[in-house]
Amino acid sequence: MLLFFKIMLTEFIAEMGDKTQLMLIALSSKYRVRDIVLGTAAAVMVLNGIAVLAGGLVSRLIPDWLIKLIAAAAFLYFAVTSLKPEDDEEEEMTDRKPAGFAAAAVFSTFFVAELGDKTQLTAITFGANEGLSAAFIVWAACCVGLFAADMLGMAVGLLLKNSISGGLLNKLAFCIFTVFGLLTARQGLILLTGADGSAVLPALAAVAAVFAVICVVYFRKLNYGKERMM
Repeated sequence: MLLFFKIMLTEFIAEMGDKTQLMLIALSSKYRVRDIVLGTAAAVMVLNGIAVLAGGLVSRLIPDWLIKLIAAAAFLYFAVTSLKPEDDEEEEMTDRKPAGFAAAAVFSTFFVAELGDKTQLTAITFGANEGLSAAFIVWAACCVGLFAADMLGMAVGLLLKNSISGGLLNKLAFCIFTVFGLLTARQGLILLTGADGSAVLPALAAVAAVFAVICVVYFRKLNYGKERMM
């Protein structure tokens, strides 16, 4: 029991202020609580299972730069879709998206973003130190600690959603996803090229420019759709 609480608290503290915790704050403006909880819980269990039982095999087989760039694309995708007004978003979720789509979207984004993160490395370390005989305890403790920290992030997002206007929360979500998307893209480009941060700035600027164009086109499309409905 002492081992369980030690690992749980370590994982909880390691996740505090992490990008995935902040990501859930932003996701709370897009999806229902049930979808976020289901997607996050599934991703946490799978990630920690991989880390503890397989020793981070996936993160070794997949290049770090590719993981970072996929995560960056996911962050920027959610940034763009955060531009959609809350009413339109809820209507789209109700009328167009199949059941389970939102939970799957949360799962995939959380999964990719968390691969190779310090919390997964913590789980790998505990798994290696304690051995297979304690694998279930390590896995359960890591899952509880990580899930508790991320649910705290979701609670903050819901509190913001209830206390400020939907439009302002969408703007906050856009900023969070954009910042993490560009920072993660920078990390991926550095790993891919082997250059330092300043050397990848032109490529990062190109990514930012393409992203800005996509945002403008998407925003104009939303406004055009509204005008046709009026």
